[in-house]
Amino acid sequence: MTLRVLLLSLTLLGPGTTVLAQSQTGAATSAEALLDAIAQPAAPDRIATPVLRASVSVTSDVVRIGDLVDNAGAAAQIAVYRAPDLGTTGALPTAQVLTTLRNYQVIGVDTGDLQEIAVTRLARSLTSKEIEKQVGRALERRNGLGNAADLTITFDRDLRTLQLDPANTGEMQPIATRYDARNGRFDVLFEIANGNPSSPTRLRFTGTAVETADAVVVTRSIDRGETVRAADVIIERRAKAEAGKDTVRRDQVVGMQARRPLHNGQVVRMADLAKPDLVQRDQPVTLIYQTDSLYLTMRAKAVDSGSEGDSVSVMNPQSKRIVQGVVTGPGQVTIDVPTPRPITTAAAAAKTE
Repeated sequence: MTLRVLLLSLTLLGPGTTVLAQSQTGAATSAEALLDAIAQPAAPDRIATPVLRASVSVTSDVVRIGDLVDNAGAAAQIAVYRAPDLGTTGALPTAQVLTTLRNYQVIGVDTGDLQEIAVTRLARSLTSKEIEKQVGRALERRNGLGNAADLTITFDRDLRTLQLDPANTGEMQPIATRYDARNGRFDVLFEIANGNPSSPTRLRFTGTAVETADAVVVTRSIDRGETVRAADVIIERRAKAEAGKDTVRRDQVVGMQARRPLHNGQVVRMADLAKPDLVQRDQPVTLIYQTDSLYLTMRAKAVDSGSEGDSVSVMNPQSKRIVQGVVTGPGQVTIDVPTPRPITTAAAAAKTE
């Protein structure tokens, strides 16, 4: 019996068995001598101890033993629990997990004194802000609409963060977009490619979209003839149709006078404003009589109200004579009398001819 055969015999027979072997030359040797001459059989491989994990992240809709336990061996692919909803985290009590593992002959698990295991279902999150941004891009410059940044979008359903399977790695691509300019209604269908060979994910959103613009809005009711103060107006985004083309800037409004009553929350247009009256009807004014060589002032009473540059009537309170002048300042009306131009010699000769 050769040395290889002898080792195999020792392994199969086990300890305490005496074996005699014959060499090729016919010499007999005792088992004790052979054991001293050859190495002992190698010890079988040691199986690693299963260890419970404190936290687990899964991508599928089930939790497997291999997700919960390191070194789970052949049982690693066995599904034992349903995973939490996409993007959420659940807890599994350690005692319950150990009971489940024993049912599949996974024993001797090192728990590390854990009381529970946190299980998280991974997901791709689409925030409401991102969805609104993508819908705006799909509607941009469609059927008369302007830039996406100028659109105010209202969804038919309350928009919230959507949790998608993490396999959905593609961008939101609009594949069907409808917009009705008459009522502002939109209907957009998106497609998101995924890493699986299955069909892409589709998301549909409906609602209304309105193009808006900055508008000057009054914060209180303003009477006709009242001067608009800085605290009376603010800037708000309003529908472009409401703001109209006759829009004004805030600095153009402050200090102006209302031509007509303005209501709280009303958008201000240029046609609603006038320069403030510097001369008030029936109020005393300074009347200035001015020529190239003469400058006279006197007290008079305004017959009309007017702003700078307006032509108004004033009355001499003593003679009761009414004259026309131009408002040139607060409480000031000026009468400019043109000075006659002298006739030149050539002009006089031409006149006599």
